[in-house]
Amino acid sequence: MTSDPIATAFSRKAAVYDAFGVGHEQLARMREAVYAELAAVVPAGGHLLELNAGTGLDAAEMVARGYRVHATDLAEGMVAEIERKIGAGMGSGRLTAQQCSFNTLDQVGGPFDALYSNSGGLNCTADLAAVFGQFPRLLRRGGTVTLVIMPPFCPWEHALLLKNWRVATRRWRPGGVLAHVEGAHFMTYYFTPRHVLAALGPAFRLVSLRSLALLTPTADNDQFARRRPRLYRTLVALETPLLGRWPFNQWGDFFMLTARLNE
Repeated sequence: MTSDPIATAFSRKAAVYDAFGVGHEQLARMREAVYAELAAVVPAGGHLLELNAGTGLDAAEMVARGYRVHATDLAEGMVAEIERKIGAGMGSGRLTAQQCSFNTLDQVGGPFDALYSNSGGLNCTADLAAVFGQFPRLLRRGGTVTLVIMPPFCPWEHALLLKNWRVATRRWRPGGVLAHVEGAHFMTYYFTPRHVLAALGPAFRLVSLRSLALLTPTADNDQFARRRPRLYRTLVALETPLLGRWPFNQWGDFFMLTARLNE
């Protein structure tokens, strides 16, 4: 197994990753928004490349919706879970997996109709431009990228300022934050949509930008919707009309940005 601490952390997490999402209403709602976004920009039957694919939950869902997906992840344990799903018959021959860092995408073929990365995997690099510079080669002309990234401003976390100031202010710290996952330590970084667009450069143009989890809990909170369902539904109703509006579309646990490669 690689000595990379990120790969080590998420390989250790692979065995429990899927179970965390069972009955997790907030996480399911966020994932559904990503699936809807991909379906809006890529017709069914398209070939998708996923970065930071984890155990292949999103890839398997997109395959079920009529797409072909090549799922990549740095963590050996995560890729093993995807391959286990493929071996069990999931994907019907339209799901493939490869252990690969987003820093070495020259190892990946192509071209693809679209590329996506969910759940903040790209927050594990300080140099977005180095990653994004590989994208044009991987995409067909007019292809899209859909990136789900954690921004510096998260209303849910900032509301905890008096209760837990370390959590409330962690995204504000310059130079990144040391994350602790399954006994491994690595740096994480927070980016605004402006940072992302600058890193994509002039080869791409913005298609859409929206918040994921603006007023509702962060993705790591699997209990709030269960324990306080009425309040949760109220917060969903309050945030829904704001998710795509400036400046709210730049805030939240994550934002989802789609850009198109110039033809």
